[in-house]
Formats: sequence, structure tokens, C-alpha cells
Amino acid sequence: MIKQVKIHGPGKVGLDDAEKPEPGPRDAVVRVAACGVCGTDVRYVRMGGLGRAMPLGHELSGIIASVGAEVSNLKPGIRVVLNPTASANMIGNGGSEGGFTQELLVRNAADGGCLFPIPDALPMHLAALSEPLGVGMNAVDRTDVAPGDKVAVFGAGPIGLSAIATLRDRGITDVVAIDLSPRRLELASALGARATVNASEQDPWVELKKLHGEAALMGAPMAGTDAYIEASGAGKVITDVLQNAKAESRLTVVALHDQSVNVSFLWVMMKQMTIRGAMEYPADYSEAVQLLTRWDLSPMITHRFPLERISEGIEVASDPNAGGKVMIDIDLEVR
Repeated sequence: MIKQVKIHGPGKVGLDDAEKPEPGPRDAVVRVAACGVCGTDVRYVRMGGLGRAMPLGHELSGIIASVGAEVSNLKPGIRVVLNPTASANMIGNGGSEGGFTQELLVRNAADGGCLFPIPDALPMHLAALSEPLGVGMNAVDRTDVAPGDKVAVFGAGPIGLSAIATLRDRGITDVVAIDLSPRRLELASALGARATVNASEQDPWVELKKLHGEAALMGAPMAGTDAYIEASGAGKVITDVLQNAKAESRLTVVALHDQSVNVSFLWVMMKQMTIRGAMEYPADYSEAVQLLTRWDLSPMITHRFPLERISEGIEVASDPNAGGKVMIDIDLEVR
């Protein structure tokens, strides 16, 4: 038997017994080393899952334990990270499997898009950052930024921090992070932001105009920021960006927004702005692994818990003032 985390109702998380998985011909089994707690996990727990006992967890690293007869691209003993949505598996996102477990069945691993090798020198708890890093990286990709651009990132949670780290990796040095949490703003500075703004104490738009300068629009001063990444989930950020952004600026929304946002397309039209959504990962999932080998993103992980303390980890991840990524160490012997 193994242990597997499942949601059993709103706010109810259990560490259940489960049968050890056996791979089918096209499947692989991963011995899980570490799995991060995502904001989506917190959301699923609050809502009680998706109408059944729902396996949880999708940000993981581990080692291949066994593979099916038709899996030729992976072998037991290979260290890997997971693309949880590849091959329609939706691991930890409503699928039949979840990453907060000791051994994970990855269906259709033979397809080649589910599991990606990682270097031996990359610690497993850092490798598990590949998934959230990929989300932030995709947001940067869709923002079309280049060295010399001035960028503002609203929200310095794990996805905003991942975007900031990616921007630094791409040579974009003028990045301002805006958040309400002093701890998260400290992490943003550590990961590459050249300035931070605490929106609970300062007007972000006054500060952005100081930091990025001003650009006139019909005589009115707009912020000189070239691009915005919305990673906070606050609808007001979107409306404020549209009102205060300069002409030809770009806005990419990567945060989940539960409520509809009243968008003035008069502003969008007058400023000829570009608005894009960002979902999931770059086309090449391994780009996140490569970035993790170039930069030390360990400051992003602010809390680590063993699997039996998963409820405590989820509670910490629910607190925006707690810091960055909460990592669950599942098997410390996996190296």
C-alpha cells in the first residue's frame, strides 16, 4: 500500500491508503520525491474538489520506478519532472491521479510529453519548481518583451516570482514587482526585481511613473511601463492598467480571476493595447528545467513539510503573507 492525498469535501483533505500502481503497456510509475502546493490546490480544497474524492498535487519531481513494455523513451532510475496535463492526464486537476503520493501512475508516458529528465546536480525539491516556473515563463513568452523593456509584475506569489526569474534570465533588468506582502516583495528582489512597491502603503501608479517615467497621451501622463504581467488575481489591477498604461503597451493575464472584470475597450482602442491570456506552459516544457540549472531559485521555496503534514502545508499556502512556494517532501531518499 501507498499513501495518497485526496479531497473529500470542502476543506477536507485525507491521506488515504491506496494500492501500489502498476504501469500498463504505455505507462510509467514515478517514485515521487517532492511536490509543491499550488494556488490551484488551495482552490480545489476550498471548493471540495470536483464532486468526488479527488487526488491532489501536480508540481512534482521524482525517479522512474517502472515502465510499460511500449515505453522506449524512459527507463527505471531516470530522474524526472512532470507535465501534469500532457496526454490528457490532468494529474491533480481532476484526473484519476494526483502528485501528493509516494508512487504516481503516469498514463501514456510513451507519448513523450509527460515526463522530462533532469540533471543529476539539480536537487529534487528545486526540480519540482519546473511546473510553476513554466507557467510564469509562458506568461513572459506571451508578453513579447526584450532587453530594454520596462516591465511591471502585479502579484509576487509563486507565478509572479517565476515570471520575474524568467525576465531576469532573458536579460530584462528593469522589472518592478507590486504586491501587498512585504515577504513576497523581498523574494521578488532576491529573484530579479530591481524595485518593489507595497500596494498597501504606496500608490502603484505614482511609483511606476517615478520608476519608469511618464508618457503623455492626449496631454495626460501615463506610466512609461512597456509591459504588464497580471499575476495577482485582483480584477482592479486589470482596470487600473488599462486606465494608466501608455499607448502600445502590453498586458498579459496569467492569474485566475473568479469574477468578471469590467474592461473599457475605449481605453484599449485609444491606446492600441495588446491584451493576452497565458495558460499552462511553453511549447518546450524542458525550458523550465534549463532555467533551473542556470539560476538558483531556492529563495522561492519558503516552507517544506513532510507528506503527513500536508494539511498544514495547504494552510500555509493559503496565507498570502506566508511567503513563496510550499514544498511537500515525500521521499527524501530519492536523489
